[in-house]
Amino acid sequence: MDLSIVIPLFNEDESLPELSAWIEKVMIDNNFSYEIIFIDDGSTDDSWKVIAQLRVVNNHIKGIRFQRNYGKSAALNEGFKASQGDVVITMDADMQDSPDEIPELRKILLDGGFDIVSGWKKKRYDNTISKNIPSKLFNAAARKSSGIKLHDFNCGLKSYNSKVVKSIEIYGEMHRYIPILAKWSGFKKIGEKVVEHRARKYGVTKFGWERFINGFLDLFSIMFVGKFGKRPMHFFGLWGTMCFFAGFSIFTYLTISKFFFDQTGMTQRPIFFVAILIMIIGSQLFLGGFIGELIARNSTERNSYLIEEKIGL
Repeated sequence: MDLSIVIPLFNEDESLPELSAWIEKVMIDNNFSYEIIFIDDGSTDDSWKVIAQLRVVNNHIKGIRFQRNYGKSAALNEGFKASQGDVVITMDADMQDSPDEIPELRKILLDGGFDIVSGWKKKRYDNTISKNIPSKLFNAAARKSSGIKLHDFNCGLKSYNSKVVKSIEIYGEMHRYIPILAKWSGFKKIGEKVVEHRARKYGVTKFGWERFINGFLDLFSIMFVGKFGKRPMHFFGLWGTMCFFAGFSIFTYLTISKFFFDQTGMTQRPIFFVAILIMIIGSQLFLGGFIGELIARNSTERNSYLIEEKIGL
């Protein structure tokens, strides 16, 4: 199969008929074999009913319906697991991503031998204060910390080699940083293409201000897990040892002062309690690293979601 088009959605019943018809036209014009996988992330409108109706007239359409809202990362994770195409395209369901970009995204990915080609919405129609400026801050932080030179990490319109989506796990708000997850998994050839960003035609945005805080926290999580996820002792053990050594050095100094220089009693000096505190913290960090090693070596599947219904899968 040439293409799997993975589309997470939440309360987008108005846009789905037009979007699916547009994608179908692009697929037919380019003679692609394809599947469209809609992941209904616990919608409270008629989105699932619309998907079922679309499936009747186009058997290339498939659907996954969550029992409740889990978030975009969970939807993408399930869509990636269900995809069968050699190239996987992700896009949003709100009609702000143009299906006309799909053939070129696929061509660049295959001809350039890329693992990922990420869209760059150079000209945006979102609110400047609530979305554009925060997005620029996110992208700058992600570029600096990851070394990946992308302008728009969070663009929903991307193309992937199927090996990439089968090798990464997405949770939390980490859909924003899939290129970073891919890089840490060994997929380092990441390209970029300027894509059209369209003004929202139906509905309203589903993201609130909390996504900014969650986004930064998940960035820190990705950088930590990517570097120390398989060897947590290298982080916690290092800092634990340093703290314990610093506290023990202070304690040794106080002992020598007490017995050889007749200084004030050890327990009467505030630094004595500081030394004990530092040694305790160091021991806890060391033990935390040791427990982390045990967990890392015996971890089970992180992603488990209640799926109420499937269509075509």
